[in-house]
Amino acid sequence: MNRTDGAVAPRVGSEVAAAAPSDRVLEALAVSRRGCDELLVASEWQAKLQRSEATGQPLRIKLGLDPTAPDLHLGHTVVLNKMRQLQDLGHTVIFLIGDFTAMIGDPSGRNSTRPPLTREQIEENARTYFNQASLVLDRERTEIRYNSEWSDPLGARGMIQLASRYTVARMMERDDFSRRFKGGVPISVHEFLYPLMQGYDSVALRSDIELGGTDQKFNLLVGRELQREMGQEPQCILTMPLLEGLDGVDKMSKSKGNYVGISEPPGDMFGKLMSISDELMWRYFELLSFRSLDEIARLKAECASGRNPRDAKVMLGQEIVTRFHSASAAEQALADFEARFRAGAIPDDIAEVTLGGAPLAIATLLKQAGLVSSTSEAIRNIEQGGVRVDGDKVDDRGLKLAAGTYVVQVGKRRFARVTLGA
Repeated sequence: MNRTDGAVAPRVGSEVAAAAPSDRVLEALAVSRRGCDELLVASEWQAKLQRSEATGQPLRIKLGLDPTAPDLHLGHTVVLNKMRQLQDLGHTVIFLIGDFTAMIGDPSGRNSTRPPLTREQIEENARTYFNQASLVLDRERTEIRYNSEWSDPLGARGMIQLASRYTVARMMERDDFSRRFKGGVPISVHEFLYPLMQGYDSVALRSDIELGGTDQKFNLLVGRELQREMGQEPQCILTMPLLEGLDGVDKMSKSKGNYVGISEPPGDMFGKLMSISDELMWRYFELLSFRSLDEIARLKAECASGRNPRDAKVMLGQEIVTRFHSASAAEQALADFEARFRAGAIPDDIAEVTLGGAPLAIATLLKQAGLVSSTSEAIRNIEQGGVRVDGDKVDDRGLKLAAGTYVVQVGKRRFARVTLGA
């Protein structure tokens, strides 16, 4: 059960860490902190980096993803980007597919029990996960693991022993468990096992740092405590923000329709990125772009001084499309976008409108956006072929738009960029 696998690593904070950090270590710290929400514990991470530099031994960087859906979107790549940045510094990246934990079901951030997946669903989803993640990570330098490797052999005895290392009181410190308990919402015993098993992954892999979204912080801390309990040096934790979707309100999610899939066609990907608000664009630059922070700051200052923000948005869109497709695909996506939008004389300074109630009928949206005076006028314009959404003519008066951001046009001169929320 105790998987120390040999000698215990030197304690963080030893004489190796006492020396002043080198430029290389300072660079690694800056890379680690870029865009992150929290780095725990920063002094321990610096010590690990200094020891790695002194010994030439790469650190072990862990990311676990449960294959709960077959496709990844840009929101998933926020943490993958961080993995790639640390990988480029020479450290070992471990891409962990949670085929065992997915069958338990992660309750993080939920107010009800999350149905576990079947083995068939997990295997189907896992087939595409690493291929898609490899569009960000260096495939040749990535260690791919499945947590069933060590979780299945535990058996009932091992799992009970593992459960003895964590108290119910500590589990109830987790916000979603606490809320559900106070609200009288049932919590199944198996849900307590999820953070324990995710934490045990860190023991099995002897990870030096684990990455995850802000909603995973509790689970990552469990891993840190279990490592300490089992005689290992505790991992550091780096949490990344949850990326807002195209609506700029809710986190990016396929279920909310506000996502950009990394396997989408280049034109669709580019068009969606061009639809985001100017304010949200800078958030995407920070979390998705590989440009330096200095370069992004200069670009932002130029836009504040009069440069058209659209230029920056084009740069972002082309960078993302190039990463997941190719440079030529990005150029073609821009050309197609220009042909659809610029040739149609859509102004750069169109009104920005935020609405709720998605999915929303197109006629209602036109009225609420102030593009028509009544729904009957909206329907008349649709029937006459005078309404376009993202450059495409609307023929169906019953069309309902999901949450997202759209460039909506009525006639030749009335435009609005509408951000539609739920």
